[in-house]
Amino acid sequence: MNLNPLSFIRSVTSHREKDVFKSTQGKLTRIYSGILMLFLILFIVIVYFVLHFVIMQNQEKELQTLVNQEAAYIEEYLLKNNQTDLHDMQNQEVIFAGVNQYFYYVVSANGEVMMGQEANRRIRPDILRILQEGHQNEIQKKTLSMESRGNKGEFHPSEANQDIRLIIASKPIYYKGQFIGQLYAGKDISFVYQLFHWVLIILVALGGIFFGIAIAISTSMSKRAMVPISGAFSRQREFVADASHELRTPLSVLLSSIDAMEMTIEPQKEDFSGKMLMNMRQEVKRMTHLVSDLLTLARSDSNTIELKTETFDFRSYADKALESVSPLAAAKQISFSLESPAALLAVGDPERLSQLLYILLDNAIKYTPNEGKVKLFLSGEGQELGIAVQDTGIGIEREEIKRIFERFYRSDKSRSRQMGGHGLGLSIAKWIVDNHKGTIKVSSEIGKGSTFIVRIPFGLK
Repeated sequence: MNLNPLSFIRSVTSHREKDVFKSTQGKLTRIYSGILMLFLILFIVIVYFVLHFVIMQNQEKELQTLVNQEAAYIEEYLLKNNQTDLHDMQNQEVIFAGVNQYFYYVVSANGEVMMGQEANRRIRPDILRILQEGHQNEIQKKTLSMESRGNKGEFHPSEANQDIRLIIASKPIYYKGQFIGQLYAGKDISFVYQLFHWVLIILVALGGIFFGIAIAISTSMSKRAMVPISGAFSRQREFVADASHELRTPLSVLLSSIDAMEMTIEPQKEDFSGKMLMNMRQEVKRMTHLVSDLLTLARSDSNTIELKTETFDFRSYADKALESVSPLAAAKQISFSLESPAALLAVGDPERLSQLLYILLDNAIKYTPNEGKVKLFLSGEGQELGIAVQDTGIGIEREEIKRIFERFYRSDKSRSRQMGGHGLGLSIAKWIVDNHKGTIKVSSEIGKGSTFIVRIPFGLK
């Protein structure tokens, strides 16, 4: 692998893993509040559009009824006076203003305005242009821009510079089945849109209030949902801690007994017994390591382990860790190399940081084939300790990298069992790094090896 671990150490950014229960409770809170807010938003949208539809339908119905009545009145007037066109009606007051009626016009068949009134005579050209652009016998919704206009009229006085919202209805006028003109009437519904505006503001304000209530309710619900889960986890954690603690004593007794039995057996005469005792020793040691790891994780979950903060020479601890794993490397003919300053000051818990280094080296040896290479890089530039362990092992799949720090997780369980792993080492390594406010990252390529990068700041906060 063409990789400079020391430069990679300095480029990795820090990300802390959140507490699992707080993270889960936060997700539940977001889910509950999201569901409540979804229903609230749907309620607001439905209420707003129902009000909009009902009110607008009512306004249109009132205007259409008014237009129908006025058209019928005109037709009745024509029949009563035996008039075949609208010209003789120009001086007749046959139409009366309805509620909020802004204008009305009676237009002959050739497009001539025979009679009409509006709130402001100066806007008649604008209204007639709207009528020409629209479709007859259809209710239209239009907006009149009233900038720089005076709006004092007979029917509905309006404030200057305020746009007027109109709905316009029309009705054809017939005399003995012959079309002779069209009646148009417009109604000012500006107050309706103002009502919609204030209704929307009120609904949004209520939505904001209920959003806060939804958050409070969701938080309470998520806390209640986490109570049995937290209780079960606490009982499980206590059981693991107690069981691990209790198992350490009998395992120690077993290991001592095996040592004593080996001292009394002559290997030349008892080859079978010697092999059995050696296998028993290996299994007891494996169980001892597993129990020790379980106890460490159980105590870390309950926050009963307090890390020390000391200033010490990390290089000497690195030398001891290398010496400790050397027999394992020698058994597989794996070559070691170390790049480190002669003295490397670090601030933290010496025992835990030494354990971290041992876990990373042991992991590299396990997954590196015979005659492979393992390199250890140490640096202490700036205000942090840098550790990089590089191997020429089997590598890790990209989708597996994010899960290798999970407890008991092994990408290839059969191969991991053959190599003696139980899936807790990297979990402990992650816990040590997190409690030192540091980061641990992995770079890997299948068939070429992996590099574990650790950054530990100087001093616990």
